[in-house]
Amino acid sequence: PFSNTHNKYKQKFSAEEEFPDLSKHNNHMAKVLTPALYQKLRDKETPSGFTLDDVIQTGVDNPGHPFIMTVGCVAGDEESYEVFKDLFDPVIQDRHGGYKPTDKHRTDLNHENLKGGEDLDPKYVLSSRVRTGRSIKGYSLPPHCSRGERRAIEKLSVTALNSLDGEFKGRYYPLKAMTEQEQQQLIDDHFLFDKPVSPLLLASGMARDWPDARGIW
Repeated sequence: PFSNTHNKYKQKFSAEEEFPDLSKHNNHMAKVLTPALYQKLRDKETPSGFTLDDVIQTGVDNPGHPFIMTVGCVAGDEESYEVFKDLFDPVIQDRHGGYKPTDKHRTDLNHENLKGGEDLDPKYVLSSRVRTGRSIKGYSLPPHCSRGERRAIEKLSVTALNSLDGEFKGRYYPLKAMTEQEQQQLIDDHFLFDKPVSPLLLASGMARDWPDARGIW
């Protein structure tokens, strides 16, 4: 999906020759990845073609901050967590306070159980945002999805959102078709997000083809 994915060509070089220099890195990937683990996983790939170098590239390109421990790796699809579990499992356990591979996420979709926020002082707080993420089975994740996949996900999402009514009824604004007036109004309302410029997002491949198949509901 991005510049460092020529995995088959890399097999001409030894794991030692290809192992990234992580000596000055402060991220969870760099803590876990050893030359032995790199050698074990470097020739593996998921059914959609995601490789170990795709997984770690954002962490290689972004060493992190001495006082801020970043994750340093991304999954390209749901199979990544199984194919590269020797890397992901300890990273997840370290990042999420001991969350083990045998642990199960408890899902609660009852919005009435959401608490807090009532005490925010309007004198200082202009707006707030609750961020959630949702993956769709059968599609690659943002670091790896193709243009066609992303457009299919956009179409599927808009179809689902258009089925909402009442207080949840809304309108989808594709970024490519947005007028200047619509852009300004959404910016004034604190809704519109900017083009991603974070090195973490850029190195992971998540900003490819911007703003194709991106929008706001």
